[in-house]
Amino acid sequence: MFHILLFLVVVSGSSQERCFSSLVPAQPVPPLAQTLQGYLRALEPLIPEEELVHTRKNIQKFCGEGGLGPQLQEGLERRARHSNNWISDWWVQWAYLESRQPLPVHSNPAISLPKRDFSDWRGQLVFASKLIAAALDFKNVVDNGRLPVEYMRGQPLCMELFPLLFSSCRIPGRKHDTITHHSRARHITVVRNYQFFQMDVYNSDGSRMTESQIHAQLLRIRAESWKTDKEPMGILTSEHRQTWGQAYSRLLKDKLNKESVRAIEKGLFTLCLDSPVMRVSDDKYSSRMAAQILHGGGTHSNSGNRWFDKTLQFVVGEDGSWGLLYEQATAEGPPIATLLDHILQYCKKPDPKKTPLIPLQMPKKLYFNIDREIKRDIEHAKQNLDILINDLDIRCFNFQRFGKELPKQHNLSPNAFIQVALQLAYYKVHNEVCASCDIASQRMFRGGRTDYIRSPTNQMLKFVLTFDDPSISVRSILLNKINYYYHRESDQSALKGQSIDRHLLGLKLQAIEEGLSVPRLFMDTAYGLATHWKLRTGQVPANTDSVMCFGPLVPDGYAVCYNPQSDHVHFSVTAFNCCEETQAETLAATLHSTLCQLQELLQPTV
Repeated sequence: MFHILLFLVVVSGSSQERCFSSLVPAQPVPPLAQTLQGYLRALEPLIPEEELVHTRKNIQKFCGEGGLGPQLQEGLERRARHSNNWISDWWVQWAYLESRQPLPVHSNPAISLPKRDFSDWRGQLVFASKLIAAALDFKNVVDNGRLPVEYMRGQPLCMELFPLLFSSCRIPGRKHDTITHHSRARHITVVRNYQFFQMDVYNSDGSRMTESQIHAQLLRIRAESWKTDKEPMGILTSEHRQTWGQAYSRLLKDKLNKESVRAIEKGLFTLCLDSPVMRVSDDKYSSRMAAQILHGGGTHSNSGNRWFDKTLQFVVGEDGSWGLLYEQATAEGPPIATLLDHILQYCKKPDPKKTPLIPLQMPKKLYFNIDREIKRDIEHAKQNLDILINDLDIRCFNFQRFGKELPKQHNLSPNAFIQVALQLAYYKVHNEVCASCDIASQRMFRGGRTDYIRSPTNQMLKFVLTFDDPSISVRSILLNKINYYYHRESDQSALKGQSIDRHLLGLKLQAIEEGLSVPRLFMDTAYGLATHWKLRTGQVPANTDSVMCFGPLVPDGYAVCYNPQSDHVHFSVTAFNCCEETQAETLAATLHSTLCQLQELLQPTV
């Protein structure tokens, strides 16, 4: 049987969540025939005709008399009638909590933000104080029900994730992970030089600490956290989940260790005060900073200043760099973007609160008893993390020739335009199209998370194959057809909850739930190819020049994230060095030149 593995402590704002949920409809279960037809269309540009014939036969058996399709579809529809969302819990469980891969690189996304105007530890602590106050102010807005409901294309969005951003943490297990959420936390965790501190951020009367109070406490922490031979306990959270789950059980056998770990897990969020890193040239700075936020730079840098299980981790470096790292089981990009926008707006204003004359309790340093086994676990984790970090290639760049306004001037969707460029760039590098997924939000439905928009369509394949045709008019027509198809068919399907991938996953998991054999349709090599995402993409629009990055989903793949501004676009491209066929630098350079070619297509110079 397929059991739910997500456990959440009931939060105090549950009535607020129900209010937010009541504004949006339930997520529909798409019609079975529609999804299977869409699946066949998605396969057409990826596999040869003889394999497609075999898959059609499997689909006919799946849907025909005696096939499991109708029975599983009925089970999903029944599930939809009796659950908050028929797929979200399963998705979180399958995609995150049952995944055994390490969280850094493979799962946790990072957002690197524009460098601040300080370059030493004094400025670091002043800004960190402001950042903490801003995050607490956002939490207050959420807790008091003053967060405006967000809309997309005139439709309200589900706001359930916002209360779960704070005081949440992923708990490792040997076979699967769980999520814990604490509603009455009054502290954050601060980590510097691998040493963790529990720092209260509320006064005894319940009021939030002012920036001056927070700054005074951070000064105390700095004074107590000089570089020593302390073991980097946070490195343990970077391990393979089964390995970390085993080490976690050993670690918590000791009472002191358990108290320290629980303090980290229950905290509202974690603040990572990073030490200086080696200077790099300006053209490599954005890539280096994205890597620092994503994984800490390695065991000889700041990777020990992370607790990767924590839902929210703010990172502030001494050189003015800063960003945010988040765990996806309880967080998604759009709510994180809303949080960051609130922080940026708050940071523009002076501290609105006067500092009360209240003596502050010293932040509590968290200690660990490290025996021989735990020491061994740490050493193994250090080796494995450095191997992972050295294997990841990150290239960030700011494309400055144009931004989202250029496609708009030609009645083209900016996202569709960039997707065309990505598909064309991939084809130029690899001489093929591949299974590609563009992440689409499903927050227009109650409890909705994400689904995929598939990019390589027959229209897209036709476009990339004929791109070198000298006739610009032909290419313009094709580009408009692709934009029409991508934007209307694929994007609109996602907005209506009619995409195919979550539905296919639901059918497979429903079979497991009912104790049935997995249908042959999902054992087909075509299904494996269709879900081997060599190109994972995500548009993360923001009101600032931020860049998000995450690792590829497969060893021979890429991950590309982009933030389109009016006259420029920020990109991050990642790949694994262990794969000889993929190079982030090559794809990034090809993407840059391809965007220039598409600009020439729209604005010919002759």
